[in-house]
Amino acid sequence: MTHPTPTDDERLRRWRLVLGGGEADGTGRALTGTDAAMDGALTALYDRPGESGPRTGRDRSAGLGASAPSVARWLGDIRTYFPSSVVQVMQRDAIDRLGLAALLLEPEMLEAVEADVHLVGTLLSLGRAMPETTRETARAVVRKVVDDLERRLAARTRATLTGALDRSARISRPRHRDIDWDRTIRANLKHYLPEHRTVVPERLVGHGRASRGVRKEVVLCVDQSGSMAASVVHAAVFGAVLASMRSLATRLVVFDTSVVDLTEQLDDPVDVLFGTRLGGGTDIDRALAYCQSRITCPADTVVVLVSDLYEGGIRDGMLKRVAAMKASGVQFVALLALSDEGAPAYDRDHAAALAALGVPAFACTPDLFPEIMAAALEKRPLPLPEG
Repeated sequence: MTHPTPTDDERLRRWRLVLGGGEADGTGRALTGTDAAMDGALTALYDRPGESGPRTGRDRSAGLGASAPSVARWLGDIRTYFPSSVVQVMQRDAIDRLGLAALLLEPEMLEAVEADVHLVGTLLSLGRAMPETTRETARAVVRKVVDDLERRLAARTRATLTGALDRSARISRPRHRDIDWDRTIRANLKHYLPEHRTVVPERLVGHGRASRGVRKEVVLCVDQSGSMAASVVHAAVFGAVLASMRSLATRLVVFDTSVVDLTEQLDDPVDVLFGTRLGGGTDIDRALAYCQSRITCPADTVVVLVSDLYEGGIRDGMLKRVAAMKASGVQFVALLALSDEGAPAYDRDHAAALAALGVPAFACTPDLFPEIMAAALEKRPLPLPEG
Protein backbone atom coordinates (compact mmCIF):
# COMPACT_ATOMS: atom_id res chain seq x y z
CA MET A 1 0.00 0.00 0.00
CA THR A 2 1.43 3.38 -1.00
CA HIS A 3 0.93 6.52 1.04
CA PRO A 4 0.45 9.91 -0.59
CA THR A 5 3.46 12.22 -0.51
CA PRO A 6 2.80 15.12 1.86
CA THR A 7 2.62 18.56 0.30
CA ASP A 8 5.05 21.31 1.22
CA ASP A 9 2.36 22.93 3.37
CA GLU A 10 1.72 19.65 5.22
CA ARG A 11 5.45 19.24 5.86
CA LEU A 12 5.58 22.75 7.34
CA ARG A 13 2.56 21.96 9.51
CA ARG A 14 4.19 18.82 10.90
CA TRP A 15 7.50 20.55 11.58
CA ARG A 16 5.68 23.40 13.25
CA LEU A 17 3.92 20.99 15.63
CA VAL A 18 7.22 19.26 16.40
CA LEU A 19 9.31 22.39 16.94
CA GLY A 20 6.76 24.42 18.85
CA GLY A 21 6.81 27.74 17.07
CA GLY A 22 8.69 30.92 17.96
CA GLU A 23 12.04 31.91 16.54
CA ALA A 24 13.45 28.40 16.93
CA ASP A 25 11.26 26.62 14.39
CA GLY A 26 11.94 28.72 11.28
CA THR A 27 8.76 27.54 9.54
CA GLY A 28 6.71 30.71 9.81
CA ARG A 29 3.65 28.46 9.78
CA ALA A 30 0.63 29.66 11.81
CA LEU A 31 -1.70 27.11 13.41
CA THR A 32 -5.46 27.38 13.71
CA GLY A 33 -8.37 25.27 14.91
CA THR A 34 -7.54 21.71 15.95
CA ASP A 35 -3.85 22.19 15.18
CA ALA A 36 -3.68 25.12 17.61
CA ALA A 37 -5.42 23.06 20.30
CA MET A 38 -3.00 20.17 19.80
CA ASP A 39 -0.08 22.57 19.98
CA GLY A 40 -1.47 24.01 23.21
CA ALA A 41 -1.70 20.57 24.81
CA LEU A 42 1.90 19.81 23.81
CA THR A 43 3.09 23.20 25.02
CA ALA A 44 1.50 22.72 28.45
CA LEU A 45 3.54 19.57 28.96
CA TYR A 46 6.80 20.09 27.09
CA ASP A 47 7.49 23.86 26.99
CA ARG A 48 8.74 24.35 30.51
CA PRO A 49 10.55 27.55 31.54
CA GLY A 50 14.29 27.14 31.66
CA GLU A 51 14.37 23.96 29.59
CA SER A 52 16.36 23.75 26.38
CA GLY A 53 15.15 21.90 23.33
CA PRO A 54 13.21 22.44 20.17
CA ARG A 55 9.88 23.29 21.82
CA THR A 56 11.00 26.56 23.47
CA GLY A 57 11.15 30.22 22.60
CA ARG A 58 7.64 31.59 23.03
CA ASP A 59 6.43 34.10 25.60
CA ARG A 60 3.75 31.98 27.15
CA SER A 61 3.80 30.10 30.39
CA ALA A 62 4.30 26.34 30.39
CA GLY A 63 2.99 23.69 32.72
CA LEU A 64 -0.42 22.40 33.70
CA GLY A 65 -0.84 24.38 36.87
CA ALA A 66 -1.29 22.91 40.31
CA SER A 67 -5.05 22.45 40.28
CA ALA A 68 -6.87 19.24 39.50
CA PRO A 69 -9.45 20.98 37.25
CA SER A 70 -6.78 22.35 34.90
CA VAL A 71 -5.07 18.97 34.69
CA ALA A 72 -8.40 17.22 34.11
CA ARG A 73 -9.16 19.60 31.23
CA TRP A 74 -5.73 18.91 29.75
CA LEU A 75 -6.30 15.13 30.03
CA GLY A 76 -9.57 15.57 28.20
CA ASP A 77 -7.86 17.59 25.47
CA ILE A 78 -5.14 15.05 24.78
CA ARG A 79 -7.69 12.22 24.62
CA THR A 80 -9.59 14.25 22.04
CA TYR A 81 -6.63 15.05 19.78
CA PHE A 82 -4.24 12.07 20.12
CA PRO A 83 -4.55 8.27 19.81
CA SER A 84 -4.59 6.15 22.97
CA SER A 85 -0.95 5.03 22.62
CA VAL A 86 0.22 8.68 22.47
CA VAL A 87 -2.07 9.66 25.36
CA GLN A 88 -0.45 7.03 27.56
CA VAL A 89 3.03 8.37 26.77
CA MET A 90 1.99 11.96 27.47
CA GLN A 91 0.35 10.97 30.77
CA ARG A 92 3.52 9.19 31.82
CA ASP A 93 5.61 12.22 30.89
CA ALA A 94 3.25 14.52 32.80
CA ILE A 95 3.59 12.39 35.95
CA ASP A 96 7.38 12.19 35.63
CA ARG A 97 8.16 15.73 34.46
CA LEU A 98 5.58 17.77 36.32
CA GLY A 99 5.17 15.77 39.51
CA LEU A 100 1.47 15.08 39.09
CA ALA A 101 1.39 11.82 41.06
CA ALA A 102 -0.14 13.58 44.06
CA LEU A 103 -3.07 14.76 41.97
CA LEU A 104 -3.92 11.13 41.19
CA LEU A 105 -5.14 10.91 44.78
CA GLU A 106 -8.20 12.89 43.72
CA PRO A 107 -11.15 10.87 42.32
CA GLU A 108 -11.98 13.35 39.54
CA MET A 109 -8.43 13.03 38.25
CA LEU A 110 -8.55 9.24 38.17
CA GLU A 111 -11.80 9.36 36.23
CA ALA A 112 -10.13 11.54 33.58
CA VAL A 113 -6.96 9.53 32.91
CA GLU A 114 -6.38 6.85 30.28
CA ALA A 115 -5.93 3.60 32.21
CA ASP A 116 -2.83 1.56 31.38
CA VAL A 117 -0.21 -0.62 33.09
CA HIS A 118 2.04 2.33 33.88
CA LEU A 119 -0.78 4.25 35.54
CA VAL A 120 -1.56 1.18 37.66
CA GLY A 121 2.09 1.09 38.73
CA THR A 122 1.92 4.75 39.75
CA LEU A 123 -1.27 4.17 41.75
CA LEU A 124 0.23 1.19 43.53
CA SER A 125 3.35 3.18 44.40
CA LEU A 126 1.14 5.76 46.14
CA GLY A 127 0.05 2.97 48.45
CA ARG A 128 -1.08 4.04 51.89
CA ALA A 129 -0.99 7.72 50.92
CA MET A 130 -4.20 7.13 48.98
CA PRO A 131 -7.25 8.40 50.91
CA GLU A 132 -10.32 6.20 51.30
CA THR A 133 -12.34 8.57 49.07
CA THR A 134 -9.99 7.73 46.19
CA ARG A 135 -9.40 4.04 46.84
CA GLU A 136 -12.59 2.76 45.20
CA THR A 137 -11.98 4.87 42.09
CA ALA A 138 -8.41 3.60 41.98
CA ARG A 139 -9.63 -0.01 42.23
CA ALA A 140 -11.96 0.63 39.29
CA VAL A 141 -9.01 1.94 37.22
CA VAL A 142 -6.88 -1.07 38.18
CA ARG A 143 -9.78 -3.43 37.47
CA LYS A 144 -10.17 -2.06 33.94
CA VAL A 145 -6.48 -2.63 33.15
CA VAL A 146 -6.47 -6.11 34.71
CA ASP A 147 -9.60 -7.14 32.80
CA ASP A 148 -8.08 -5.92 29.53
CA LEU A 149 -4.90 -7.92 30.19
CA GLU A 150 -6.83 -11.05 31.10
CA ARG A 151 -8.88 -10.83 27.91
CA ARG A 152 -5.67 -10.57 25.90
CA LEU A 153 -3.59 -13.19 27.69
CA ALA A 154 -5.71 -15.73 29.56
CA ALA A 155 -7.08 -17.96 26.80
CA ARG A 156 -3.75 -18.39 25.03
CA THR A 157 -1.92 -19.01 28.31
CA ARG A 158 -4.35 -21.74 29.38
CA ALA A 159 -4.27 -23.39 25.96
CA THR A 160 -0.47 -23.35 25.76
CA LEU A 161 0.06 -24.69 29.28
CA THR A 162 -2.68 -27.30 29.00
CA GLY A 163 -0.86 -28.71 25.99
CA ALA A 164 2.45 -28.68 27.84
CA LEU A 165 0.96 -30.42 30.88
CA ASP A 166 -0.71 -32.97 28.66
CA ARG A 167 2.55 -33.81 26.92
CA SER A 168 4.56 -33.93 30.13
CA ALA A 169 2.05 -36.35 31.68
CA ARG A 170 2.31 -38.98 28.96
CA ILE A 171 4.02 -42.19 30.04
CA SER A 172 5.41 -44.98 27.89
CA ARG A 173 4.36 -47.90 30.09
CA PRO A 174 0.83 -47.07 31.18
CA ARG A 175 -1.50 -49.45 32.95
CA HIS A 176 -4.30 -50.75 30.76
CA ARG A 177 -6.82 -48.34 32.26
CA ASP A 178 -4.47 -45.37 31.69
CA ILE A 179 -3.75 -46.04 27.98
CA ASP A 180 -4.66 -43.19 25.65
CA TRP A 181 -5.80 -45.30 22.72
CA ASP A 182 -6.22 -42.43 20.28
CA ARG A 183 -2.60 -41.29 20.69
CA THR A 184 -1.33 -44.86 20.90
CA ILE A 185 -2.90 -45.75 17.53
CA ARG A 186 -1.57 -42.60 15.89
CA ALA A 187 1.92 -43.27 17.31
CA ASN A 188 1.92 -46.81 15.88
CA LEU A 189 0.36 -46.38 12.43
CA LYS A 190 3.65 -47.39 10.83
CA HIS A 191 3.15 -50.82 12.40
CA TYR A 192 -0.15 -51.43 10.63
CA LEU A 193 -0.49 -55.01 9.36
CA PRO A 194 -2.80 -54.96 6.31
CA GLU A 195 -3.17 -58.74 6.21
CA HIS A 196 -4.59 -58.67 9.73
CA ARG A 197 -6.17 -55.21 9.37
CA THR A 198 -4.76 -54.18 12.70
CA VAL A 199 -2.09 -52.01 14.29
CA VAL A 200 0.57 -53.59 16.46
CA PRO A 201 1.14 -51.10 19.31
CA GLU A 202 4.86 -51.35 19.92
CA ARG A 203 4.70 -48.14 22.00
CA LEU A 204 1.87 -47.41 24.39
CA VAL A 205 0.98 -43.82 25.19
CA GLY A 206 -0.97 -42.98 28.29
CA HIS A 207 -1.48 -40.75 31.27
CA GLY A 208 -0.39 -41.55 34.78
CA ARG A 209 -2.77 -41.26 37.68
CA ALA A 210 -1.27 -37.84 38.40
CA SER A 211 -3.12 -36.54 35.34
CA ARG A 212 -6.32 -36.59 37.35
CA GLY A 213 -4.92 -34.21 39.99
CA VAL A 214 -2.24 -31.58 40.46
CA ARG A 215 0.90 -32.60 38.62
CA LYS A 216 3.05 -29.47 38.69
CA GLU A 217 3.81 -26.67 41.10
CA VAL A 218 4.62 -23.12 39.98
CA VAL A 219 6.15 -20.49 42.25
CA LEU A 220 6.18 -16.90 40.99
CA CYS A 221 8.70 -14.93 43.06
CA VAL A 222 8.29 -11.27 42.11
CA ASP A 223 10.46 -8.27 43.00
CA GLN A 224 8.22 -5.37 44.04
CA SER A 225 10.89 -2.66 44.03
CA GLY A 226 9.76 0.54 42.32
CA SER A 227 11.39 -0.19 38.96
CA MET A 228 9.44 -3.45 38.61
CA ALA A 229 5.92 -1.94 38.61
CA ALA A 230 4.83 -3.15 35.16
CA SER A 231 6.25 -6.62 35.88
CA VAL A 232 4.26 -6.82 39.13
CA VAL A 233 1.04 -6.00 37.26
CA HIS A 234 1.60 -8.68 34.63
CA ALA A 235 2.75 -11.24 37.21
CA ALA A 236 -0.48 -10.73 39.18
CA VAL A 237 -2.56 -11.38 36.06
CA PHE A 238 -0.58 -14.46 35.06
CA GLY A 239 -0.65 -15.72 38.64
CA ALA A 240 -4.45 -15.58 38.62
CA VAL A 241 -4.61 -17.37 35.26
CA LEU A 242 -2.27 -20.15 36.41
CA ALA A 243 -4.15 -20.50 39.70
CA SER A 244 -7.36 -21.09 37.73
CA MET A 245 -5.85 -24.28 36.23
CA ARG A 246 -6.61 -27.29 38.42
CA SER A 247 -3.57 -29.20 37.16
CA LEU A 248 -1.24 -26.52 38.58
CA ALA A 249 -0.58 -25.53 42.18
CA THR A 250 0.43 -21.88 41.90
CA ARG A 251 2.06 -19.74 44.57
CA LEU A 252 2.70 -15.99 44.25
CA VAL A 253 5.33 -14.39 46.47
CA VAL A 254 6.30 -10.70 46.30
CA PHE A 255 9.27 -9.20 48.05
CA ASP A 256 11.40 -6.17 48.76
CA THR A 257 13.42 -6.51 51.98
CA SER A 258 10.47 -8.47 53.39
CA VAL A 259 8.50 -11.33 51.87
CA VAL A 260 4.72 -11.48 51.39
CA ASP A 261 2.85 -14.58 50.22
CA LEU A 262 -0.21 -13.48 48.22
CA THR A 263 -1.33 -16.95 47.15
CA GLU A 264 -4.62 -16.70 49.00
CA GLN A 265 -5.57 -13.61 46.95
CA LEU A 266 -4.89 -15.21 43.57
CA ASP A 267 -8.57 -15.56 42.74
CA ASP A 268 -8.60 -11.77 42.20
CA PRO A 269 -5.49 -10.10 40.72
CA VAL A 270 -6.79 -6.68 41.83
CA ASP A 271 -6.59 -7.85 45.45
CA VAL A 272 -3.10 -9.13 44.71
CA LEU A 273 -1.99 -5.76 43.35
CA PHE A 274 -3.37 -3.85 46.29
CA GLY A 275 -1.54 -6.30 48.52
CA THR A 276 1.81 -5.25 47.06
CA ARG A 277 3.96 -2.39 48.25
CA LEU A 278 6.02 -0.95 45.42
CA GLY A 279 9.32 0.65 46.37
CA GLY A 280 11.93 -0.10 49.00
CA GLY A 281 14.99 -2.32 48.95
CA THR A 282 15.55 -5.83 47.65
CA ASP A 283 16.48 -9.09 49.39
CA ILE A 284 16.32 -11.83 46.77
CA ASP A 285 18.07 -14.36 48.99
CA ARG A 286 15.39 -14.05 51.69
CA ALA A 287 12.60 -14.38 49.14
CA LEU A 288 14.13 -17.48 47.56
CA ALA A 289 14.63 -19.01 51.01
CA TYR A 290 10.90 -18.65 51.65
CA CYS A 291 9.99 -20.11 48.26
CA GLN A 292 12.38 -23.02 48.74
CA SER A 293 10.77 -23.82 52.10
CA ARG A 294 7.35 -24.17 50.42
CA ILE A 295 8.40 -26.58 47.66
CA THR A 296 7.04 -30.07 48.26
CA CYS A 297 8.10 -31.89 45.08
CA PRO A 298 11.21 -30.29 43.51
CA ALA A 299 11.20 -32.48 40.39
CA ASP A 300 7.71 -31.22 39.51
CA THR A 301 8.24 -27.56 40.43
CA VAL A 302 8.99 -24.48 38.32
CA VAL A 303 10.29 -21.38 40.14
CA VAL A 304 10.07 -18.11 38.20
CA LEU A 305 12.12 -15.26 39.67
CA VAL A 306 11.04 -11.89 38.25
CA SER A 307 13.68 -9.34 39.28
CA ASP A 308 16.23 -6.89 37.93
CA LEU A 309 18.72 -8.74 40.19
CA TYR A 310 19.90 -5.67 42.11
CA GLU A 311 20.43 -7.68 45.27
CA GLY A 312 20.54 -5.89 48.60
CA GLY A 313 20.81 -9.13 50.55
CA ILE A 314 23.48 -11.81 50.52
CA ARG A 315 24.73 -12.29 46.96
CA ASP A 316 26.51 -15.60 47.56
CA GLY A 317 23.52 -16.85 49.51
CA MET A 318 21.22 -16.07 46.60
CA LEU A 319 23.42 -17.95 44.13
CA LYS A 320 23.89 -20.94 46.45
CA ARG A 321 20.15 -21.15 46.93
CA VAL A 322 19.51 -21.15 43.18
CA ALA A 323 22.16 -23.85 42.73
CA ALA A 324 20.60 -25.96 45.50
CA MET A 325 17.13 -25.70 44.01
CA LYS A 326 18.41 -26.72 40.58
CA ALA A 327 20.32 -29.65 42.07
CA SER A 328 17.11 -30.85 43.74
CA GLY A 329 15.34 -30.95 40.38
CA VAL A 330 13.57 -27.57 40.34
CA GLN A 331 13.21 -25.88 36.95
CA PHE A 332 14.44 -22.32 37.62
CA VAL A 333 13.61 -19.37 35.33
CA ALA A 334 14.98 -15.83 35.84
CA LEU A 335 13.12 -12.97 34.16
CA LEU A 336 14.70 -9.52 34.32
CA ALA A 337 11.30 -8.04 33.47
CA LEU A 338 7.83 -9.25 32.54
CA SER A 339 6.58 -6.33 30.48
CA ASP A 340 6.47 -4.63 27.08
CA GLU A 341 8.81 -1.83 28.14
CA GLY A 342 11.85 -2.98 26.17
CA ALA A 343 15.35 -3.68 27.47
CA PRO A 344 15.41 -3.27 31.27
CA ALA A 345 18.21 -2.04 33.53
CA TYR A 346 19.59 -4.96 35.54
CA ASP A 347 22.63 -6.19 37.47
CA ARG A 348 24.81 -7.73 34.77
CA ASP A 349 27.19 -9.44 37.20
CA HIS A 350 24.36 -11.31 38.89
CA ALA A 351 22.83 -12.20 35.52
CA ALA A 352 26.17 -13.64 34.40
CA ALA A 353 26.49 -15.58 37.66
CA LEU A 354 23.06 -17.11 37.15
CA ALA A 355 23.94 -18.00 33.55
CA ALA A 356 27.00 -19.82 34.85
CA LEU A 357 24.63 -21.94 36.96
CA GLY A 358 22.61 -22.81 33.86
CA VAL A 359 19.90 -20.21 34.51
CA PRO A 360 19.82 -17.63 31.68
CA ALA A 361 18.39 -14.29 32.82
CA PHE A 362 16.42 -12.37 30.19
CA ALA A 363 13.55 -9.95 29.76
CA CYS A 364 10.25 -11.49 28.73
CA THR A 365 7.21 -9.89 27.12
CA PRO A 366 3.74 -10.96 28.30
CA ASP A 367 3.10 -12.55 24.89
CA LEU A 368 6.17 -14.79 25.25
CA PHE A 369 5.51 -15.83 28.85
CA PRO A 370 3.17 -18.77 28.04
CA GLU A 371 5.82 -20.30 25.78
CA ILE A 372 8.48 -19.86 28.47
CA MET A 373 6.27 -21.56 31.05
CA ALA A 374 5.34 -24.39 28.67
CA ALA A 375 9.01 -25.13 28.00
CA ALA A 376 9.83 -25.07 31.72
CA LEU A 377 6.96 -27.43 32.56
CA GLU A 378 8.12 -29.85 29.87
CA LYS A 379 11.75 -29.51 30.95
CA ARG A 380 12.94 -28.51 27.51
CA PRO A 381 15.18 -25.58 26.48
CA LEU A 382 13.56 -22.19 26.95
CA PRO A 383 12.63 -20.21 23.80
CA LEU A 384 14.84 -17.22 24.59
CA PRO A 385 13.90 -13.91 22.95
CA GLU A 386 16.15 -12.62 20.19
CA GLY A 387 18.79 -10.08 21.18
